[in-house]
Amino acid sequence: MLTDCSSVVVAGANGMVGSAIVRALGSAGINSKALTRAHVDLTCQSDVQSTIERLKPDYLFIAAARVGGIHANNTYPAEFIYENLMIECNLIKAAFDQGCRQLLFLGSSCIYPRYADQPMRESELLSGLLEPTNEPYAVAKIAGIKLCESFNRQYDTDYRCLMPTNLYGQGDNFHAEDSHVIPALMRRFHEAKENQLGSVTVWGSGTPRREFLHVDDLASGSLALADLDKHEFMAQVDPMLSHLNIGTGTDLSIRELAESIARVVGYDGKINFDASKPDGAPRKLLNTDKLKALGWQPRIDFDHGLGATYDWYLENLEKIRS
Repeated sequence: MLTDCSSVVVAGANGMVGSAIVRALGSAGINSKALTRAHVDLTCQSDVQSTIERLKPDYLFIAAARVGGIHANNTYPAEFIYENLMIECNLIKAAFDQGCRQLLFLGSSCIYPRYADQPMRESELLSGLLEPTNEPYAVAKIAGIKLCESFNRQYDTDYRCLMPTNLYGQGDNFHAEDSHVIPALMRRFHEAKENQLGSVTVWGSGTPRREFLHVDDLASGSLALADLDKHEFMAQVDPMLSHLNIGTGTDLSIRELAESIARVVGYDGKINFDASKPDGAPRKLLNTDKLKALGWQPRIDFDHGLGATYDWYLENLEKIRS
């Protein structure tokens, strides 16, 4: 259990997810050690091995990853599969070599097939073809799950995997090209408002449906899962499926999302949709019955979360644009 660990390490502690986990640990009175790109090149096996040997974690949160939206995944597929494979393989193997028997690997809902039954259950994994626009990233995350499962089967480790739906919130990436849909649209609408543009064009038809979870809810769910007794956790998972989904259980269309963000930003121009651009999967809604059965529920209302995210964006605008 997490509360029994004397050394807790968060890999990717400077990212949106990792920093949220660090905040949640601090609020729970648990000190953690940060592992970031400034400390080590996570794609270099020898560097990761020596760093984990020095930190000697009892519990390791793996929130480090190369992430991005549909444009970034389409443009840099080689980097997305290579870097994510190297990061997770290096960290998981180094943790095992140093006797760290507990870790939490964070993945993504894109691991599920493009046309998976909705809402997607954990058992949908590897039941069909992946969404082509992010297949390299998804393959890397599936490999991370299977690596954890393999260590659990062979060595009786306690490596758990949590698959979040689309995330947003404080610390998100607002890069003009590499960001996910919420920060991308938030920045675009804000700049359109600043420049008094009469319209904004959004990629795709606007019809795909997506589910969104605030990153602080993900952090609370991560800690709840990490602190479960192994027998409690195993009661909710198949021995061959070490992963659980985390989300809100509700979704909305990209058109509805764009309209919501425009309202939060205060942009009142026209919203156009460019159907010549890729939509991605038609729907991505997670079934979270297993995690909820363990006692966890999301707490942050979507409209409130969007407003807080926009406030953070405004407070950090100078740094984001630099």
